[in-house]
Amino acid sequence: MSTFDFVIVGTGPSGCALAAGLANSTARPSVLLLEAGDKNEDRNLRIDGQRWLTFQDQSMNWGFKTTPQPDCNNREIDYSRGRCLGGSSSINFGVYSVGARDDYQEWARIVGDETFAWGNVQQKLKDLETFHGEIPEGIDKKYANPKMENHGSEGPLHVGFAREWERDLTDVLDVFEEAGFPLNPDHNSGDPIGMSVLISSAHKGLRSTAGDLVKEKLDNLTILTGAPVQRILFDGKRAVGVVSNGTEYRAEKEVILSAGSLNDPRILMHSGIGPIAQLQQYNIPVVQDVPAMGQGLRDHCFVPMVNTRTENSTDRKAFYGDKAAMDAALKQWQEDGTGPWSKFACELGIGWFKLTEQLISSPEFKALPADEQKYLLQDTVPHYEILTHFPVHWVIPDFPPEALSYSCLLIFLFNAQTRGEVTLQSSDPDAPLSFNPKFLAHPFDRRLAIEALRDSFRIAKHESYTKDNVAELAMPKGESDEDLLEYWRQNISSSWHMTGTVKMGKKGDVDAVVDPDFKVTGIENLRVADMSVVPVLVSAHVQAAAYVTGAICAEKLICQYGLSKSSLS
Repeated sequence: MSTFDFVIVGTGPSGCALAAGLANSTARPSVLLLEAGDKNEDRNLRIDGQRWLTFQDQSMNWGFKTTPQPDCNNREIDYSRGRCLGGSSSINFGVYSVGARDDYQEWARIVGDETFAWGNVQQKLKDLETFHGEIPEGIDKKYANPKMENHGSEGPLHVGFAREWERDLTDVLDVFEEAGFPLNPDHNSGDPIGMSVLISSAHKGLRSTAGDLVKEKLDNLTILTGAPVQRILFDGKRAVGVVSNGTEYRAEKEVILSAGSLNDPRILMHSGIGPIAQLQQYNIPVVQDVPAMGQGLRDHCFVPMVNTRTENSTDRKAFYGDKAAMDAALKQWQEDGTGPWSKFACELGIGWFKLTEQLISSPEFKALPADEQKYLLQDTVPHYEILTHFPVHWVIPDFPPEALSYSCLLIFLFNAQTRGEVTLQSSDPDAPLSFNPKFLAHPFDRRLAIEALRDSFRIAKHESYTKDNVAELAMPKGESDEDLLEYWRQNISSSWHMTGTVKMGKKGDVDAVVDPDFKVTGIENLRVADMSVVPVLVSAHVQAAAYVTGAICAEKLICQYGLSKSSLS
């Protein structure tokens, strides 16, 4: 069979949420879900404590890099994307954060559609998840005390807290509190401000991926792996299918792209939808001139601060420095999902904070548009994030084994103002686009980077934290603006939260590619539904926003086509 009601391209969180929503609707339309990579069926790839390593598996990763970044010492930066069933949820770091309720209010304002406001979004998130809020015995509830009214209990995605925590986690959280950072007992309530214990997309030592949403065998859902899509088929300006490696798959109703912010524009532009000058440069026949295609790229970025610690302040060296211990732990995990691989690097501290006083007075803030200033000052919108207990020894080349007793803090920038771009660089539809996020190119972003790092010194240089330090492995050399900014330039990494390259807006918006119903400008029966369309860089690690984007698109399609009825309209 090569004709279906709906053809969906991409099996990341958005694509799987969309496919599951459509396939499980009352009318049971036929749905084809296409994935460029493999099935990703090896259970060992879902070990909770090893979720930090899967991106290094080249068979699961597109292996993208940015262009040299002028404001980051011309470094090319890793731009990993998942290439397997589950998409990037199969290679990401498992942080499950929903962001700020004001993010979604802003999304609804920008596109003029209350479907994207917090009330509806929160309900969709609750429908998606089964939340496991239990914390280890003896842990004070000041660290984690979620209200079940903010969480779901019957969804396919299992999220929550690890059953065991590293010994020094609460000690570090106590230092945050002592340093003046408020504790937040649930970062997924819609208000992330404060220091929290991480909610992960994992349960009982096993990470959840988007593939969990489509693992039920349905006779009306077909999943094909090893099927990269090169272009869309048209009848005039009506999308009628896609081409994958020379095979045509037809859609009676609609084609929906959920291939992500880096691959959606590639497929669209090689299908003749995009900026006319780029298409003509590479001899691609123009179907629709869409100047905004590939523009508006946004991303979060971060730097680490790493100190070696006294032997008695952390248990990491005893585990990571002992191959026999890790091998025994792997055997235990394979038997029942317990043990050190469901403990180490499975529970982290995470917090989002505002820099209101530092930013409001800055000329960089005052130069922002009024709407952006207003948004940045909303109560629940953070300006930066701190993450603790990141297993940085796996990502620093030649990490010294004698330094495995260490503490790592990651500092993330939120709501940076830079808008990057993805552009054609080949007439080959299988060739990647050129990815230029333009990190630190905007004056506000440089001010934000300086002030976030400086504010994080409240914890990094607090005496209750530094008393266990032995030596600096990665720290700014000084506290001047110049030293702090240079540290960012030399050490910056992408968070892989690419957003906005097929931006959603009101009908007629010149910077928009899709409308609030996910429909591509000027084209019939073609939609895009994933982080590429989201017009706000959500104040979170964005997999939850990706899931909800797919779920909302499914809701709109079900409504338009009457799929909640007994037969297709």
